[in-house]
Amino acid sequence: MSVFKDKCLLITGGTGSFGNAVLNRFLRTDIGEIRIFSRDEKKQDDMRHDFQARMPEVANKIKFYIGDVRNKSTLKYAMKGVDYVFHAAALKQVPSCEFFPMEAVKTNVIGTDNTLDAAIDAGVKCVICLSTDKAAYPINAMGITKAIEEKIAVAKSRLSGNTKICCTRYGNVMCSRGSVIPLWIDQIRKGNPITLTEPKMTRFIMSLEEAVDLVLFAFEHGQNGDILVQKAPACTIQTQAEAVCELFGGKKEEIKVIGIRHGEKMYETLLTKEECAKAEDMGNFYRVPADNRDLNYDKFFKEGNVKQVMIEEFNSNNTRQLNLEETKAKIASLEYIQNELNGIPNIVK
Repeated sequence: MSVFKDKCLLITGGTGSFGNAVLNRFLRTDIGEIRIFSRDEKKQDDMRHDFQARMPEVANKIKFYIGDVRNKSTLKYAMKGVDYVFHAAALKQVPSCEFFPMEAVKTNVIGTDNTLDAAIDAGVKCVICLSTDKAAYPINAMGITKAIEEKIAVAKSRLSGNTKICCTRYGNVMCSRGSVIPLWIDQIRKGNPITLTEPKMTRFIMSLEEAVDLVLFAFEHGQNGDILVQKAPACTIQTQAEAVCELFGGKKEEIKVIGIRHGEKMYETLLTKEECAKAEDMGNFYRVPADNRDLNYDKFFKEGNVKQVMIEEFNSNNTRQLNLEETKAKIASLEYIQNELNGIPNIVK
C-alpha cells in the first residue's frame, strides 16, 4: 500500500457497499485520509459509529462530506487536497432508472462530468470511475447512462493533464445493496419459495473484495482513458438460486419463476465485440485502451479495423460457467454469508 502512504482518497457514493469494502481494506494501512462523499447524513452517521466501534484506533482517518455529485460546488469543496478519487456514486437499480431516466442522467451522466471536472481542477492524480457490464450493448436506462459515463471519462482523459482517468466495468457483485441473494435468504427464512426471473439467464458474479481488487488493478496498471474488466466467471440464475437453497435450507423444488423484468437481458456483456478487437490480455484482467484519435473527423471515415469482424464479445454465456458446487463455494466464502450462517446480523449497505 506504499503508493497510498499519507495520501488522501475520496470516494463518491462512499456509504454504499463499495465504499464500505474500501474502508475495510484500507483503513488499517498507511493511507493518510479517506473522505466519504455522499448525500445521506443518516448513512454517514451509521458508518461513522460502525467504524468507531470496530476500528477505533484508525476511525479518525475517515472524514465525512455531505454533498451530491449533481452539485459541482460541493464536489469542489470536497476535492481540496485530494490525491485520488474512486467515483462510485450512481443510480444503479434497473427498475428505478427505467421509471425515472432523467434522474439516472443527473447522477450517472452529469454527476460523472461534475466529478471529473472537479478532480481535474483540484489536480487530483488519478480518478477511477466504476461502471457496469450493463454499459456494454445497453438496453436499459441504467446501462445507457453508465455507457455515457464511460464516454465522458474517455473524452475527459484526452485533456485531463496530470489527472489519470480510468473506468472499471464489472458484473453482479454478490450481496451488495439491492442484489438478489439477501432477498432469497429473507424469503427462505420466512418460509416462502424463493423467486427468480428466468432460470437460464446467466450473470457474471464477483465478490465485493474482487470489485475492490479490480479498482486497485486499474489504479496501478491502467493508462489514461482505459476501461478495465476482470475475467469473471458466471453461472445461471437457477444455479445461483439452488446454491443459496442448499446453504440456507431452502426448497429447490419450490423455486418460483416470475419472468424477466423490464430492461433485463438473458446474458450480460463485459466486453463488446468491438472492444475485444483492441483489448489487451493482462492475465486475470482485460485492458481496453482509449480511442485517442483527435478531432479530425476525417480519420473516422478513412481508418477501419479489419480484425474486428473476426472477434467475439466477452459475455456471461461464453465465460467460464460455474457448476452448483463451485457456485455454492463462491457464495459461502463471502463474509456476508458467513455472518448469516452464524447468526450475526448484517446490514446491506
